[in-house]
Amino acid sequence: MKCRYCGSIDSRVVDSRPSDDGLSIRRRRECNACGHRFTTFERIEENPIMVVKRDGRREPFDREKVAAGIRKACEKRPISADEQNQLLDEICREVYQSNESEIPTSMVGEIVMKNLRSVDEVAYVRFASVYREFKDTQTFMEELQRLLNEQ
Repeated sequence: MKCRYCGSIDSRVVDSRPSDDGLSIRRRRECNACGHRFTTFERIEENPIMVVKRDGRREPFDREKVAAGIRKACEKRPISADEQNQLLDEICREVYQSNESEIPTSMVGEIVMKNLRSVDEVAYVRFASVYREFKDTQTFMEELQRLLNEQ
């Protein structure tokens, strides 16, 4: 692994343990060149899942795209980076557990919204407003009303 501080590829593993979710290995490394320590994660390489876009295009499922959407929805909300990472892990677990080789973006979006909703309703509404492409305030208000009725 390349050191994030000096760029050297010469490092040694100081500590290794499973992550909380059991889906990855957390490794503490120490750079032999500069002495800084850093953390890396090793994950199982999953069989690629193709995401089917609304226009019919297909592209590989990208964990980082989901992470970016979660970060944007949770911006300026009291949701820690650890909570966001746990949320991302849960969403990815659900996508991979679908056992499908192709999954529509609508299903990915619904999984994200379901999980965001359980963490923070404001983040959920933010994500839903972009994902569902609310055209006007009436559509937005209908979604808020549905959210209130379910409580």
